[in-house]
Amino acid sequence: MDGTQTYPVVEIFESLQGEGSNTGLEAVFLRLGGCNLDCPWCDTDWRRWERLDLGEVVRRVTAHRARALILTGGEPLACAGLGPLLARLKGLGYWIAAETNGVLAPPEEWRRQIDFLAVSPKARYAGRYDEARMVRQADEVRVVVDGDVADFCRDMRRRIAAPRYFLSPCARGGGANVAETMRLLGVLNRDVPPGGNWLLSVQAHKLAGLP
Repeated sequence: MDGTQTYPVVEIFESLQGEGSNTGLEAVFLRLGGCNLDCPWCDTDWRRWERLDLGEVVRRVTAHRARALILTGGEPLACAGLGPLLARLKGLGYWIAAETNGVLAPPEEWRRQIDFLAVSPKARYAGRYDEARMVRQADEVRVVVDGDVADFCRDMRRRIAAPRYFLSPCARGGGANVAETMRLLGVLNRDVPPGGNWLLSVQAHKLAGLP
């Protein structure tokens, strides 16, 4: 054991990032259990995990070749005691990204260790995005097109400052609403100046048969 700090780990694996600005990046994915939302189309069983101490998490992460780490979930920023783990991995030279639903902004201590923050706000939980607690600045924003999300997208663009904004098709039942997503891109991009367009993000890793 490495002290008393433990983490709810769903899985640790190496793959390629399949979404957003870093598509194609070779990385180790550290998927943490637990979430503060419950999206019906989520493709992760975040309710099942094993408790691992800090040393064991680091051992499993460093067993892989990639030197980029992506924290995902569940909701990784809802995991208590994340600071020591971030500091240990940053000290080992890892480039660290975190994927969050954006309801809870990370403490500044954590944010300093995170090189890339990707926020995927969820329209069905629009009421949970409180100005005093939510993420207000990120490296990218990705909104899943789960129904009529046009006004939600406009609202999130006003409230979360980021260099890039993406729409992601919603995958469920073996399919994805790509056509609907493309139509919404056209609608939203009439609102923004040149160079500020919404972009398309697909789950390329799944198309490639990767985890």
